[in-house]
Amino acid sequence: MDNLLESVASLFPDLEEITDTLQRKIELLKSRKDDVDEKLQNVACRSGIKRKREVEEWLDNVENIKKKFETVEQQVQQSSGFRHVFTRQALAEQLERMTKEVTELLDQSHFPSGVFLEVDESIDQLLLTSQPNGQAFQQNLNDIWTSLMDVSVASIAIYGMGGVGKTTLAMRAHDRLLKEPTFSGHVYWVTVSQEFSIYKLQTDIAQALKLKFSCGSDEKKRAAQLFQAFKKKERFVLILDDVWKQIDTCKIGIPSKMEGSKLVITSRSEEVCNRMRCQKIIKVNTLSEQEALNLFWKTFDSDERSSEVEGICKKMVKGCGGLPLALITLAGSMRGVNDIHEWRDASERLKESCMKQEDMEIEVLPILLYSYQRLRDKRLQRCFLYCSLYPEDHLISRDVLIGNFISEELMERRLSWQAEVDQGHAILNQLVRACLLESESFGKLKMHDLIREMAIGITKDNPRYMVKAGLHLKELPEEQKWTEDLDKVSLMCNSIEKISPGTSPKCPTLSTLILRRNPLRLIPDCFFTHMCGLRTLDLSETKIESLPNSISDLEKLKALFLKSCDELESVPSLEKLKELRYLELSSTRIEKVPQGMESLTNLKRLSLLCDRLEMIPTGTLHRLAHLQQLELPYHLDVPIEEVETLKQLEVLNCGLNSVRDLNRLINSRRIDKPLYFYNIRVGSREMLKERDRGGPCKVLFFGENGLMESSLDTDKNMLPQDIEYLRFFRSGLSGCLLDEFPTLSSARDLKECEIMVEDKLECIMRLEEEQQSSGVPFQSLERLNLTQLQNLIGLFKWEAVAAPLPPGTFSCLGRLSIRRCDKIKKVFAPCLVRNFHNLQFLYVEDCAQMEEIIEDDKNERADITLPRLKALFLFNLPQVKSICKGKMICNSIEYIWLDGIKNIKEFPLYLPLLDDGQLSHPTRLRTILIHREEKEWWESLEWPHHNAKNVLQHLVKF
Repeated sequence: MDNLLESVASLFPDLEEITDTLQRKIELLKSRKDDVDEKLQNVACRSGIKRKREVEEWLDNVENIKKKFETVEQQVQQSSGFRHVFTRQALAEQLERMTKEVTELLDQSHFPSGVFLEVDESIDQLLLTSQPNGQAFQQNLNDIWTSLMDVSVASIAIYGMGGVGKTTLAMRAHDRLLKEPTFSGHVYWVTVSQEFSIYKLQTDIAQALKLKFSCGSDEKKRAAQLFQAFKKKERFVLILDDVWKQIDTCKIGIPSKMEGSKLVITSRSEEVCNRMRCQKIIKVNTLSEQEALNLFWKTFDSDERSSEVEGICKKMVKGCGGLPLALITLAGSMRGVNDIHEWRDASERLKESCMKQEDMEIEVLPILLYSYQRLRDKRLQRCFLYCSLYPEDHLISRDVLIGNFISEELMERRLSWQAEVDQGHAILNQLVRACLLESESFGKLKMHDLIREMAIGITKDNPRYMVKAGLHLKELPEEQKWTEDLDKVSLMCNSIEKISPGTSPKCPTLSTLILRRNPLRLIPDCFFTHMCGLRTLDLSETKIESLPNSISDLEKLKALFLKSCDELESVPSLEKLKELRYLELSSTRIEKVPQGMESLTNLKRLSLLCDRLEMIPTGTLHRLAHLQQLELPYHLDVPIEEVETLKQLEVLNCGLNSVRDLNRLINSRRIDKPLYFYNIRVGSREMLKERDRGGPCKVLFFGENGLMESSLDTDKNMLPQDIEYLRFFRSGLSGCLLDEFPTLSSARDLKECEIMVEDKLECIMRLEEEQQSSGVPFQSLERLNLTQLQNLIGLFKWEAVAAPLPPGTFSCLGRLSIRRCDKIKKVFAPCLVRNFHNLQFLYVEDCAQMEEIIEDDKNERADITLPRLKALFLFNLPQVKSICKGKMICNSIEYIWLDGIKNIKEFPLYLPLLDDGQLSHPTRLRTILIHREEKEWWESLEWPHHNAKNVLQHLVKF
């Protein structure tokens, strides 16, 4: 069986590669959508002509595919490892279908003349521009493409002032190159930025190439390894974005003028382009006045404006100097403004801002500064400036960012954690709408480098930040740069391994110090001596082995983050840190709770997911009455009587001793605040490794003997009504699942149920003539996995005569897996198949007594329809004599994998007839995989049509 699975796995495409390719196509599609929007708005502004319904539908389809991709991409990230081999195959298939859909949408985006509008008039005559940034943009893009296709041109430079659209041009060329067969997908994008070093650039290029250095930190050896990696590619394009000074490509390891290779750079300096001897240099000019107005109104996104407003707008737009970034940011800051007085005031303020900042090097910065000032709300300004602490071009997780806003107390205080999270999302949405942050996929955000530059410029004064993030620094900045008026310091994502003995910066007002993601091992005890005002200390993802004792004296500290410090074994006493609100110690090596933790009575979040932690001292949790989030290791049983006292609790990840404790918890939460998210294990410390689900969710896991005590109770086992994931493993589950947990009848959010190694379970639900339950069991269930259930006789058990399933039961089930269940003889009864109309994946393996997949209907030879079934896997079922007696109609079937079902004499797959009367295989069927040792069995199968085997033969793989 393992050999077969390995063979199957080798057939699977590279899921991550498919995802990356599709993401690039979707980005191209998004750009194309912007083009269409621009064209429509330009025409609407001039003529008021309405867009056609076909175009409206196309725009809607683009939005839908973007949202669908975000969901699937999260599933891809959660499906690593061979355990998910079939899940990954299904995802690959889904991504391939989406790729086809995106390709079709891209093809449709080249609308013929007249298709946009309700009149048959030439688009070329109606439109002012053919690209979002004007005709010059398209001309520049054409020049770049011509140079890329010219074998005599090895290096191309794109230059222009900040915010003019250099990166946008390069990105368009990048996306187009990915579809160009000349370079076989060997197209690499690396952002260089102002503070670059040879070492950092080598690291970033290696990451783009998916290359791991084997030569340590020696720059010459790294350059040689990079050179060889590029040489193997033969034809490639390397795009270096945002180059500030000359780069010696030989020192980096970039081949110079290698036949078939291309180097593309973007820079603000023509001198840099010349010094790097670029053969083709293209200047990106600012927009014309009309193009600038069009871009402003497109971003402003409102048709309601008076002639007076338009006059004021023209003056404001003129002040932007035709810079797209300035126009977009300014328009974003003015969204929703309708009052003429506010327009006049805004125009005056913008004029003053530009006058005050006329000595600034980059003309766009005064406009950006004005947009920041227009935020007015101090919360928005504080949160915006905080984003500048991350490295340039860093993708920032919304959830992480909001957590930081909360711990840094940048927002208004709310009564609950959930209310604060909601406030955080609202603030981020406002910053995105104001065009000061950019939304990326997967809930990530990014700050344009110029906007970050403006933010860092603001924080050179008040508040005062020192930001040296993502620069691959090997040492701390010089001590003289640690000025006494510093408020926040960010040194995240560097290469700092140690802090020299005796280092003790005098920063009495420093409130935030971020050293996360450094290979830092040691901090001298004197380092924090003069940081008495420190409120947030982030040492997460460092190699720190022990913390200096001076941390114990940081009495104003409110947040201490030590997550994933996998060398950290102990923490000094926290007794004096009575102001501490957030303590994060997950994934460290600590074995004991830090001394003095019971004194942290203001603590709101405690995260102690540590595999080595031995115990939680009695009475510790009882003292932490303000806890909103509690995460404790699953191998420890939390004292339920202490958890019950935590009235403010909203997030709980922990282990409970028994089902009785779970019932107590559920009952207590009915009175207190409900849990918004939870991941709870009931039973012994032995449990399967919980997979990362890519975000907060509601999970309940019954581990070994977790239900044994419930047999002694008179009360029924309880489940939270909002449970999403339910798992059992050697828990003592017996009889009927629905009898054990009657509340499953009304669990409307349950998405996945997994039951493994339960010897006493007989069925999932019992069917009677008159159903007792008023609810609809398993109405939202999407995945059901049944593994090693020695006493399972079937999904259902009839008490007397066959009874129908309640309408809606299992109606969302997409994936059903049954493995090593020796007593089960059938999967479905024919009368119940209709409930499984959404089933897409059916996997049955090692079921010794399985006789039929779909039971034989004694009354008639009925055809069975599974309209959405995509994959059928049947492995090692020695007693199976039929899949079903009638025809199995599965027009959506794509994969069939069969092994160890030699007693089946007839394969029931329905084969449709074409218009000419010829037999055909189902149109989506790609592969029928048969074990090589069973070729003879396959050849002996009987078919209802004499030509059926020939029709399918080209799809069979042995």
